[in-house]
Amino acid sequence: MTVPAVVAIPIRSFGDAKTRLSAVLSAADRRRLAEAMAERVVHAAHELPVFIISDDEDVTRWAGRRNVEVVAPGVSGLNESVTVAVRLLAANLPPEGRIIIAHADLPRAEDLRVVTGAGIAIAPDTARDGSNVLSLPARTEFTFRYGPGSFDAHRLEAAERGLELTVIDDASLALDVDDPADLAALAAAESDVRRRG
Repeated sequence: MTVPAVVAIPIRSFGDAKTRLSAVLSAADRRRLAEAMAERVVHAAHELPVFIISDDEDVTRWAGRRNVEVVAPGVSGLNESVTVAVRLLAANLPPEGRIIIAHADLPRAEDLRVVTGAGIAIAPDTARDGSNVLSLPARTEFTFRYGPGSFDAHRLEAAERGLELTVIDDASLALDVDDPADLAALAAAESDVRRRG
């Protein structure tokens, strides 16, 4: 990526992370998993500046220990928080700069910089339902539509605004961990890597 870019990672909290895994993981294990995945995503930014989007004091301390800056949006809701943070970050980027928004639950993330294009770029999840990583030009007007079906919702938003769309199918960014089936998929992927390695 040759244009100036920053990475924004929304993290609501670690204390009540991944509640859909409560049947298979204790609260302490869910927290450890959430922190480990978030750390992996931070490292996948490589040399790009990283900003954590959160109002949570615990997350802020976690970020501080890693010398990662925090944007506190002061609003609730993922879409609302990302909207505020993107506006704040865009003010400090040149017009050609890009903002890469990455979910914090990508345990195999390797390189967020690949999510780029002329307009909107999206790396969807394995089911092509969610938008695991989305990037856009810093000064672009765009309504974020995270939640179920966000991949299609973001594609429609890009089309309605006349923005070029690039879909990035990257296996390392496609697996997110929300439920026990995702944990099983992660274990299978890691086992396959060990066999081939």
